[in-house]
Amino acid sequence: MRVLLLNQVFYPDVAATAQHAHDLARHLTSQGHQVTAVASRSLYGQKGASLPARETVDGIEIRRVGKSLFGKAGIVARIADFALFYLAAGRVVLFGPKQDVVVCFTTPPFIALVGWLTRLLRGTKFVYWVMDLYPDLPVACGVMKPKGLATRFFEAVNRFCLRRADRTVVLGRCMEERVLSKGVDGAHVRRIGVWSDQSEVAPIPRDENPYRPQWDLGDRFVVMYSGNFGLGHDVDTMCAAAERLKDDDRIRFVFAGGGKKKAIVEAFVNERNLTNCVLAPYQPREKLDQSLSVADLHLASLLEGVEGIMVPCKLFGIMAAGRPCAFIGHPTSELSRVLAEHDCGFTVRQGDVDALVEHITRLADDRAEAQRLGDNARRALAEAYDRTAACERWRELLEDVTGMRAPEASTSATATNAQ
Repeated sequence: MRVLLLNQVFYPDVAATAQHAHDLARHLTSQGHQVTAVASRSLYGQKGASLPARETVDGIEIRRVGKSLFGKAGIVARIADFALFYLAAGRVVLFGPKQDVVVCFTTPPFIALVGWLTRLLRGTKFVYWVMDLYPDLPVACGVMKPKGLATRFFEAVNRFCLRRADRTVVLGRCMEERVLSKGVDGAHVRRIGVWSDQSEVAPIPRDENPYRPQWDLGDRFVVMYSGNFGLGHDVDTMCAAAERLKDDDRIRFVFAGGGKKKAIVEAFVNERNLTNCVLAPYQPREKLDQSLSVADLHLASLLEGVEGIMVPCKLFGIMAAGRPCAFIGHPTSELSRVLAEHDCGFTVRQGDVDALVEHITRLADDRAEAQRLGDNARRALAEAYDRTAACERWRELLEDVTGMRAPEASTSATATNAQ
């Protein structure tokens, strides 16, 4: 089976969708399938083109096209960069070697149109991997008007893509409900959550973790937000909690990562001279177990009203590191459900700074309880959110859509049946 993954970011980019695409591609190649990834030559959010146009990594053929002219200079600039990627990627996908199935992500929005055109013109199967829903996300964040002409146009485009995909893959229950409400055939919708890998991310003892001396954390209780500070995330509640606890020397906050709202966090910390906070960029994937393990408690957030539109995947790396999570958002969100079902963290509502501070100080006083919640998280990951299991579900889905199996898989199945 020849599989093409179409996403603006791919290895070595550290964006979450790049990491998940790389994980899936490695798994498929290990099972005997041929995988090509089409991505941008630019690292996410950066100007220019720094990555090679062609490269083979882990048996995956990577085709990189275009370049970012503006980075994240503004909405109009980002649209221009998106348009350039559409044209360059569309040319490669439509006129390059024929594939059996193309998997389209949601970066940039509506790149799935290229998947539909490939299905229409070349007979390639088309799978839509919905990481975020557009225009739902900018509407929920107040960037677009709910009934505006542009909103209605883009909603029609998204429904068009969803309804014409051979399969649509969603990340959680609340996202599945939203997609089905758009008139998508439920028989074509599959729920495969995001994942982490216990062999890649494992708990690191605090006295062996190099980040503790590097960030001058000592033996303090560390509360960490790691990853993307995006439009759909609530940063105000966590910033207010950090300010409320600025005089409690037992506790330190670490804000590591990037994204549109990272500047808000940096300005808040610097303007108030919060010496209890550490500001850091994205950390390399090869050091992910160390960076995630430096925390005693992790933060995740989602603006209320955004549940089902996006599902922050950072929770599953947190679980792999054996750490509890405080989720700031609505109790119906997929993350809130996971934390409650596995007793590995808690949820506080957006803006409820008192509740967040109370939970943080309680765990700072009772580190055994924090350890218990973290152990539950690590155990739950192995049971329900393992990388290999999720990628196997993807392999089965793609083989079902195309009607093709890898030679190794076919041989194995024949031998098993013979026994």
